[in-house]
Amino acid sequence: MSTAGGPLAGIKVLDLTQVIAGPVAGMLLAELGAEVIKVEYPGIGDLTRMSGFAKGGMNSAALNCNRGKRSIQINLKTEEGQAVVLKLAEQSDVMIQSMRPGKIQELGLGYKSVQEINHDIIYVSLSGYGQGGPYADRPVFDPVLQAMCGYVSLQINPEIPFPDLMRTAIIDKAVSWEIALSVVAALFAREKGLGGQYLDVAMLDVAIAFLWPDGGMADSLLDDDATGGTHLSRLMNVTETADGHIVYFAITDHQIKGLYTALGHSEWFTDDRFSTREARQTADNNETLGELISDAFRLFKTKMIAELLHAESVPCGEVTPIHDVPFSPQVLHNETFFEWEHPVAGNVRSPRHATRFASTPLPILSSAPVLNENSDEVLAEIGIIGPERRVLREKGVVP
Repeated sequence: MSTAGGPLAGIKVLDLTQVIAGPVAGMLLAELGAEVIKVEYPGIGDLTRMSGFAKGGMNSAALNCNRGKRSIQINLKTEEGQAVVLKLAEQSDVMIQSMRPGKIQELGLGYKSVQEINHDIIYVSLSGYGQGGPYADRPVFDPVLQAMCGYVSLQINPEIPFPDLMRTAIIDKAVSWEIALSVVAALFAREKGLGGQYLDVAMLDVAIAFLWPDGGMADSLLDDDATGGTHLSRLMNVTETADGHIVYFAITDHQIKGLYTALGHSEWFTDDRFSTREARQTADNNETLGELISDAFRLFKTKMIAELLHAESVPCGEVTPIHDVPFSPQVLHNETFFEWEHPVAGNVRSPRHATRFASTPLPILSSAPVLNENSDEVLAEIGIIGPERRVLREKGVVP
């Protein structure tokens, strides 16, 4: 049996967040079928609306983080604006906000205020460092947390020993998935009769939890007699070829033998220096083998060595420019992207939600709101029409 609209059909989400982490969380919930109203602030609205790659007043960053939502601008500094948000919250199942700790309470829109009018609401407070503590008042962006939480220290190429950032907002997006997961769990708990609840999400905590399964391997076992090992970050490298670069990952003896064979040096597997894991891990042998492998890779063009490695079941992938990714044969087969027409931004390419649901197929979010696009309809749904609507416009509460 198929249920149209996705598993969260009928769930209403009020999104008061900006930039990436919160907005993408709201978009994930929209992909799962929820109805999401994005509250934007006077002036430019969401900060991402200032970024480049734009057409017709709509840019790709705002679009990529807000598909499937409706947009309304509200001046939250006014009592009338706060009252509008409370009316929206009264009809919502979920509210997500990302203001600095304490700010939302000053506006009369904190959890306790909202809970008084909607006891069953799932209320998410997203912050950089937490609602309290020595760093709570600090502003934060993704690269700052990458530096503080260990990511940058692990991004070191042994050949160019200088720490670097991951040049994508990886923590923001990990936070998005954490929020979406937690909201769905809280909605499930509510369905079991446990009521609404407050969810406190600190980006710092998510960043560490996301990194730790592999990044924290060397710092998890605290007893002095724990054995050492090779950190996973040291095993991940980009290898130069005759015409580009490739990433391979050979760990098991079978994969190591396949690597040697693909490079045309199967004799290395009978060489006492390189035939066993223990031998390869000695400093001299490891360095010698590394040089031999690097020299061998430079004799092959990327496409050819990739084919040889695949034939030997060695995991590998060519370093692919981002603009070529949508045209990968497997990406095309998976129908990972879809294209659609935005009324002002024109033709748009977007990735679908990654998971396919067999019984509750997800909606395709072929829409993204321009700033304040849905103001009148959203206000009408909470009974604000006619003279009351005009008064709010005249006072600058809602454009």
